[in-house]
Amino acid sequence: MKARHYTLFALFALFLSLMTATRAIASELLPPQQAIQIASAQLQEKLQDKSFTKDFSKITQFVNDAIYPHTDFDRIAALVLGKLWKTASNDERERFKHEFQTLLVRTYSRAFVEFKEWSIRFLPLEMEDGATKVIVKTEVLQPGIQPIGVNYRMLLSNGQWKAYDILIEGVSLVTNYRTTFSNEVQTKGSLNAVIDGLVKRNAEALTGKPAKNS
Repeated sequence: MKARHYTLFALFALFLSLMTATRAIASELLPPQQAIQIASAQLQEKLQDKSFTKDFSKITQFVNDAIYPHTDFDRIAALVLGKLWKTASNDERERFKHEFQTLLVRTYSRAFVEFKEWSIRFLPLEMEDGATKVIVKTEVLQPGIQPIGVNYRMLLSNGQWKAYDILIEGVSLVTNYRTTFSNEVQTKGSLNAVIDGLVKRNAEALTGKPAKNS
């Protein structure tokens, strides 16, 4: 993966994990906003435990459990692969979903530990009755720096609001990853080869071994 894409996703991880720093009260938020708030509240509470933040495997498992109910990983995987998803076998789809989720969670986990001094402001949400798709708009705040716009694309699925993309200053993370994986498939010759590379990078990162482009 290109470093700039990882940097962009690391920002997403940071922003979502620190949302409880906002002054917004959950009861004042609409359901799509509450979905983000609930996941972040669990993560923010864990930040208080210094011993916990030293065990990366525990952090990764906790982060996965916290964000999984509020993130549509199936939809994200399909959107990221784009046209490649239609031609992929069932095995390739399942392998990619698993490895891509692992990639997102471990990147998220690293940011969860490293960044602590941000806060989030929810912007007003205009939502029509019966809506099943919305964009939750927020701003990331830090002293001395202009607010950064971070918008979450949310979908109502089986009664639950889940995130399936995020835009940082208008830049879609799904689109960035789609471009990256498309380029990798062209370079490596097949989707399976790209997935094998993901498997290797994830294994190295989770065991603490150095890995290029992790």
